[in-house]
Amino acid sequence: MSVYNQRGVFLQLLTPSIVSPKEVRVSMQFALKEEGYDPENRALTYSLLDSSTREAVSNDGGVTFTMGGVPDVNGNGGIDAQDKVVLVALAKAYSKIINP
Repeated sequence: MSVYNQRGVFLQLLTPSIVSPKEVRVSMQFALKEEGYDPENRALTYSLLDSSTREAVSNDGGVTFTMGGVPDVNGNGGIDAQDKVVLVALAKAYSKIINP
């Protein structure tokens, strides 16, 4: 997140389970950043608001992903198939990055 954009998505590639070594899991945390000021330390403070976490899971090494509980990410006011397509594409792209 930057000074210009107060919304952000934090991605984390999780380790596969012992049972399924081809499993790929991508955790996505959606948050809103709020800036403040600490007068005692004379420093800017940051806190995350409205944080929610979703997880995309692949059992075929990252070829296809499934997700549950998809939020409205395209801002059209409804949670639909297009929101899921965007998040699955994000998970798939992030899972291909070797050294994030």
